[in-house]
Amino acid sequence: MKILHVETGRHFYGGAQQVVWLAGGLLRRGSDNLLVCTPDSAVAEAATAAGIAVATLPCAGDLDLSFAWRLRQLLQKERPDIVHCHSRRGADFLGGQAAAMAGIPAVLSRRVDSPHSRLGAALRYRAFRKVIAISAHVAAVLEDAGLQRDKLVVIRSAVTSEPMREPADTAEVRRQFGIEPGVVALASAGQLIARKGHGLLLQALAGIRSPSCKLVIFGAGPLRDELQNDVARLKLADRVSLAGFRDDFDRLLGGFDMLVHPATREGLGVVMLQAAAAALPVVAFDAAGAREAVANGESGLLVPAQDVPALRAAIVELAGDPGRRLRLGAAGRQRMRREFAVSDMVDAHLELYQSVLRG
Repeated sequence: MKILHVETGRHFYGGAQQVVWLAGGLLRRGSDNLLVCTPDSAVAEAATAAGIAVATLPCAGDLDLSFAWRLRQLLQKERPDIVHCHSRRGADFLGGQAAAMAGIPAVLSRRVDSPHSRLGAALRYRAFRKVIAISAHVAAVLEDAGLQRDKLVVIRSAVTSEPMREPADTAEVRRQFGIEPGVVALASAGQLIARKGHGLLLQALAGIRSPSCKLVIFGAGPLRDELQNDVARLKLADRVSLAGFRDDFDRLLGGFDMLVHPATREGLGVVMLQAAAAALPVVAFDAAGAREAVANGESGLLVPAQDVPALRAAIVELAGDPGRRLRLGAAGRQRMRREFAVSDMVDAHLELYQSVLRG
């Protein structure tokens, strides 16, 4: 079977990492994969390093109608059995149109929980045989937009513990980010955009006097300057570091004491899966996707969405109880191995492709 994947995002965030894990797993099972990316993207670099064949096509977004034409030409040349579109940025609507023009069946992964109008959903998803929701929450959002239930399938995002197999060098991580002995190390990660809630996390941290905590925020995005201003305004310069995007994030995670994920909306939250795989407890807002990523009281703590005092209290609770942090982290790692294995995610996609091709 030959699968052509389309991932037009530029950065190697959680969704793109899922694509590389999927394509790599399919390759090991004997499938032929070609990943279509934009030129000079971090996704293309990571896929190439993983031994996945890559083709690059420029894509300027949803309005770049020429992308559909270029993709159609590539499809006619490569003649894959199935097209799998992964990202929103031009790949969903335009990717589906290109596949339809080339007469090749297509499926789409939907990773975010942004609402659609019924008309918008009908137009965007019409060309796809199946739409894959990465969580039950995302599937519910799509159903609310009028997508037929028999067109939907839930295949949850997965996580590998491979980068965490070797224990993190905690002393080096703490040295690198200036975390003094006895200080509780907090990590947070995600695009620096409003719905990721970093501003709320800074408000929560500003009210913590004891125990002493240091927060490192990983990620890039348009709100970086605003968040840096918030750090100065809240007098947190000695307790917060904006570390930017790090391609070694998985290996750094195990050197922290907990992950705090303050997103106010979340499709599933791959970073919470990564933290659990690294045996870190997670503190998060009770956003719909987070309920699937975090077992409340078992692998972490969920607090009411946008409730800054509750977020602060949960951080303080875990920061002051290292034994509980260890118990929650160990349970989270076992849950990831049991319920979020990459091999299971790959097998579910392979079964879906085969069912689509069987009609």
